[in-house]
Amino acid sequence: MTVSRRHVVASIGAGLASGVTAVASDPKARINLDRFETLVTRVADGWNANDAAHAASAFSADAIYSEPPDKQLYVGREAIYRFFGGETGREYPMHMTWHHLSFNEKHQTGAGEFTFGWPDGQVHGMVSLRLTAGLISNWREYFYESDKNWQDFQGGNRF
Repeated sequence: MTVSRRHVVASIGAGLASGVTAVASDPKARINLDRFETLVTRVADGWNANDAAHAASAFSADAIYSEPPDKQLYVGREAIYRFFGGETGREYPMHMTWHHLSFNEKHQTGAGEFTFGWPDGQVHGMVSLRLTAGLISNWREYFYESDKNWQDFQGGNRF
């Protein structure tokens, strides 16, 4: 999958009732750009497959997912897992596509532009991420509703 086709999702409880287990557990674990892309792709793939457990496995047990200023706020993998559909999944299909990803290996922070759609609409947006121990510990997203496709949405500033 190429970066332009990446997809995203959020989190789930630290091996709680959901049974989800995070992949990295070494508190000193640091990742590079390739592993960052793999991590956010796992989230997107899980979301696109309506598999909250797969998506949530990319998040730390105490991860925070938000849309400032706390319009959406989910604390902990279990809360994020439930937000993404939990055991039964969402009642309607969703689709997320990554357009651009950036990662600062030294600070273990990243960002990405995305399009996220559902049956009755879509948004284009940005997410800022912080990683801890090789997992997503903070997810902060901003977005605009738009019926335009990604190419048209970029207007005169395409890249």
